[in-house]
Amino acid sequence: MAVHRIVRQQIIYGNIDELWQFFSDPNNLERLTPVEMLFKTTYPKALETIYPGMVITYKVAPLWRIPLFWMTEITHVAPLCRFVDEQRAGPYKLWHHQHHFRALDGGRVEMTDIVHYALPLGWLGDMVNLVLVRKKLNHIFDFRYRIVDQLFNSKNEG
Repeated sequence: MAVHRIVRQQIIYGNIDELWQFFSDPNNLERLTPVEMLFKTTYPKALETIYPGMVITYKVAPLWRIPLFWMTEITHVAPLCRFVDEQRAGPYKLWHHQHHFRALDGGRVEMTDIVHYALPLGWLGDMVNLVLVRKKLNHIFDFRYRIVDQLFNSKNEG
């Protein structure tokens, strides 16, 4: 099983408390995911602060509009600094997503996503990753970058 890695970094203008509140709310994931993926958070639906052990469930259709169940668990939380979600059930053999936040001078925050993932089916999964999955994940993170830029950085432009 090959483990693949994606790292994305973005500078965001804003207060780290405000950004933490936004990114640690599972209900905001729908805003940060391309519409064509039909992504819906199914639990929790009410605003709830993340905590270690929190389970979040989703419906998502990453390919050909085929709906899939996905369950992640928040495994680590260091408020205003980082949190980690790991897949418990879903399309990946391994999904480990670290979200890091670091306050910078000038009212800016550096946000870094580090994702380690692996697909099932051994070498066949690795081929599917090369042809399809890596492109799809890059598309999702590109979309997320643009939405975050619109939500937080456009209001701070000169």
